[in-house]
This record gives sequence, structure tokens and C-alpha cells, in this order.
Amino acid sequence: MTNGRPLQYDPDKALHAAMQLFWSKGYEATSMQDLLTAMGLSKSSLYQGFGGKKELFVRCLERYRTHIHESFHQLLEMSDSGLKFIETMLLNSAAEARKPDHLRRGCLLMNTATEFAQKDRQVAEHVTIGFKGLHKALKVAVQRGQQDGSITSNQDARILANYLACSLGGIKTVVKGGGDEKSVKEIVGVILKALA
Repeated sequence: MTNGRPLQYDPDKALHAAMQLFWSKGYEATSMQDLLTAMGLSKSSLYQGFGGKKELFVRCLERYRTHIHESFHQLLEMSDSGLKFIETMLLNSAAEARKPDHLRRGCLLMNTATEFAQKDRQVAEHVTIGFKGLHKALKVAVQRGQQDGSITSNQDARILANYLACSLGGIKTVVKGGGDEKSVKEIVGVILKALA
């Protein structure tokens, strides 16, 4: 029995290129030809390596979710306090307002939640998993802040984590819609005061 032909492309790079494209254009607006061009693949290689468009999109969501969770974990580890982590995370989102409008992409999970709503159960499940992971990371940060005294203990950590998740979604949407950095930083200031 002979082995199949070796891959002529890097699957990780191809998946990353697909994720960037979906993130920029959304699922519906991304054509198969767009994907083939961005990934540098033939149609047969794409189908053999990743399945169809939807299967590829789901893998991109998984990749994005993993990247976000790892980034949050690293940032939390490096932060002096729970509040500092939250401030940095929110300001990082505000900093996207420095980019030209066509480069303001928001959050792939939040974009997908808006685009799909509940039209596709499989995609909705992946979005839900992503949001749960985000909420868990925010809750850990809030609990850490409550322990180190940088965040109020007068409110349940779960509720504050929900508040922060909604606030982050709002910031991402405002920036994607063309909001300027100064205005978004002012919003971040209000959010941080609510945690004190």
C-alpha cells in the first residue's frame, strides 16, 4: 500500500488565510473563489483538506476562538491586577479605531453571531462555546480583581463578567462602525469606573 501524495501547501497557513478572509468579509460575502485565491489552493485541495465552505468556516471559528482565549490568558498572566487586564483588553479594542475603516473588522465571533443569528445550529454552537470561553476569562479576571482589591466586591463576579462581555461587544461594534479612538477611550473610562 502506498502513501498518498504529500501535501503541497501548509494547512495551518491556508487555514489562517481563510480565517482572515472570513473575518474581513463575513461568511456570505466570501465566495469559494475568494477562498481559493487567499489560500492558494485548487478546489480539489480545499475540499480534500478542509471539506466545503461551511466546514472550513467552522474550523476558522475554532482557530479564532483558541487564539482569543490564549491571548486573554497570556495577557491576564502578565497583568498586575484584574482591573489592569480588563483595562488593557478594552483599550486594545479601542486602538482598532486608528485603522482605516476597511480594516476595522470587529470580533469574528460577534460578527458571526450577528450574521447567522440562529440560522445554523452548528455555527451557533461554536459561537456559544466562544462566548462561554470569553465569559469565563472575564469572570476569572473579575475574581482576581476582587481578590487584589482593584475591582469592587459589591457585585457578583458573574454579573460583572456579563457586563464586560456586553461592553466589549459594544466597543467592537462602535469601532467597526467608524467610532473614533477618543470617544471609545471615554467609554472605556466609564466602564472601568463601574468596576471600582
